[in-house]
Amino acid sequence: MPVQTRAPGGALLLALLPATVLAQGTGQEPVTTLPELEVVGRAPGSLTAPSVAEQRKQVEQTPAAARFIEAEEFRNRRAFTLRDVLSDTPGLFVQDRYGQELRLSVRGSGIARGFHLRGLEVLQDGIPVNLADGSGDFYQIDPLALRSAAVFPGGNALAYGASTLGGAINFTTPTAHTAEAPNILRAEAGVWGTWRLSGQVSRILGEADALANFSHFSTDGWRQHSRGSYDQFNANVGYRISDTVETRFYAGIYGTRQLLPGALTLGQALNTPRIANAQALSGNQARNVQVERFANRTTVRLDAGQLDLDSWVIHKSLYHPIFQVLDQDGLTWGIAPRWTQAFTVGGLRNDLVVGGRYFAGTNDALQYVNNRGSRGALTANGVQRAQNYEAFLENRLWVLPGLALVAGAKALRNERDYENRLTNQQYSRTYDGLNPKLGLLWQPRPEVQAFANITRSQDVPDFSDQLQTVNNQPLWVPLQAQRAWTVELGTRGRFERGSWDATLFRSNLRGQLLQYTVNPSIPASTFNAGTTVNQGIELAGRYDLWQGLLAAGDRLTLGQVWTFNDFRFRADRQYGDNRIAGLPPHVLRTTLAYAQPDRFFVRPALDWVPQGAWADYANTLRANSYIKLGLEAGVTVGPGVSVFLDARNLTNKRYVSDLGTITDASKVSTAVFYPGEGRSLYLGTRIAF
Repeated sequence: MPVQTRAPGGALLLALLPATVLAQGTGQEPVTTLPELEVVGRAPGSLTAPSVAEQRKQVEQTPAAARFIEAEEFRNRRAFTLRDVLSDTPGLFVQDRYGQELRLSVRGSGIARGFHLRGLEVLQDGIPVNLADGSGDFYQIDPLALRSAAVFPGGNALAYGASTLGGAINFTTPTAHTAEAPNILRAEAGVWGTWRLSGQVSRILGEADALANFSHFSTDGWRQHSRGSYDQFNANVGYRISDTVETRFYAGIYGTRQLLPGALTLGQALNTPRIANAQALSGNQARNVQVERFANRTTVRLDAGQLDLDSWVIHKSLYHPIFQVLDQDGLTWGIAPRWTQAFTVGGLRNDLVVGGRYFAGTNDALQYVNNRGSRGALTANGVQRAQNYEAFLENRLWVLPGLALVAGAKALRNERDYENRLTNQQYSRTYDGLNPKLGLLWQPRPEVQAFANITRSQDVPDFSDQLQTVNNQPLWVPLQAQRAWTVELGTRGRFERGSWDATLFRSNLRGQLLQYTVNPSIPASTFNAGTTVNQGIELAGRYDLWQGLLAAGDRLTLGQVWTFNDFRFRADRQYGDNRIAGLPPHVLRTTLAYAQPDRFFVRPALDWVPQGAWADYANTLRANSYIKLGLEAGVTVGPGVSVFLDARNLTNKRYVSDLGTITDASKVSTAVFYPGEGRSLYLGTRIAF
């Protein structure tokens, strides 16, 4: 059958868009018919879930440093953690610790956070995954259940309602309309008892569609006491009520059982990296989590724009023996309307986004003496409550055909309450804010952009920050919100043989939320710093060195990613102008890929950290520098059938992957280093039919 396309822009737009985009459509009336062709993995999408091409288009037309990652980029590799998804994205520091636990920081968000996530909003299908206090985990995001990811640093995430220093990352799961194939099976195995099975099935049934994805991962772990297993289930069901109304329900169930190896001293990390921390062993430290997530998006296309109404509920149960046994059970819920419209003002094109969010949560938080991983005597019993009221808008006015003025703002009110049931004491704090945004976008050609923005961000401390451990008891600390003004200048574009993405940014912060480790087994304490500066460069480029080298359509592509971080105190009474501990100043990744499309590829990769991160704010102890080599390869052995190899750290380099932060290495324990994994090899196969 012929493939039909729908496009809003007439002959000029048709001339600019590639055939694969035309084959997907944009949801308007049909205007042309193309010759018969077969399109693989390029489904047209629906009202609630746009096509992948439309997702990319929306991100690349954002007048700021936004980045888009399609699942094809990490399909034939060991995509277990978010590092495997985001490693080729500039501006992100993402490093593994153990299991799926990692450090994810954007422009210094959570720079000193030695555990989990803060200062960055994680979205799945545009709906928040974070809990109501802003904290978050990574276990709910299964790389094998993704169709794409989009990174919006800082105030660039305003159109999604986020206004933290780090911004937001939106992970989009496939639907039956956007899935690569109706059925996908995957199996892989590797060193240290690692194996994973995954399956996905999707169907379109008239006006309804459904998709389900399940993955099981199990490993003995590279380090002692790091065995883990993960079960991740994602599903969605959509129904098109009419040509202008569609609703989609999402469901997710995630189970994590992870032993914790703990952090080591620098000497241990470099000389005996596979051992576990002694306290992790004696306390049989672990993190066991069960999460259920349900969400809905209903889209109504009106004559006056489009209305998206999101709602969600997340239940999380945590059993976490560390310095004590943390036993928590919490519920988060929310609703978020969002209206978008494109219209003209005085003959000028205008794009408007207006939205609001209310989300709240409650968490019963108990603590017990840790008897080798089992509950002992009760030491703490409290309830944590969070409520958030947010309203935002962003407007883009094209004052010239290639020049847009961008303005927006977000008003917020965040309420945090804690009740200590053992002492009958209650504590609360309310944070109000108004975060404006102003920017310019110059687009001389559809494939080239230059932009400048100034945005204000506000990060509210979560309960891990506000409830600090003193004498093994939770103590409420009334921290201030972190506030920052960020300026960014950048350009991005693509041409026949490659692409580029370059951004310079500078954030002036007040009250930056920084942390320091008191004891390797106790969650870090948080404080508000004075004046600090986060600035840096985010650079990525790709260039086809050769095309048609050995066969028609093949190419040899050089890729380079460079993230430069210069984060410092400013005239601090204790630390002067020292660098803020936590992140290395330079992170580089170079790849050289040879590919024959639909046949095979091979891609060596070099990861280089020229200087390790400071571990202490006194700047007396830092991690080592390192160069790490890897190799990825894959071959298509039949229609829809591929086999891949992923070899990492080929030279078995000993290095520090991540670390916690401390005040002064000469005065406190320095067991804050997480050793990077040694030489490893993984093989897998993937079948799509």
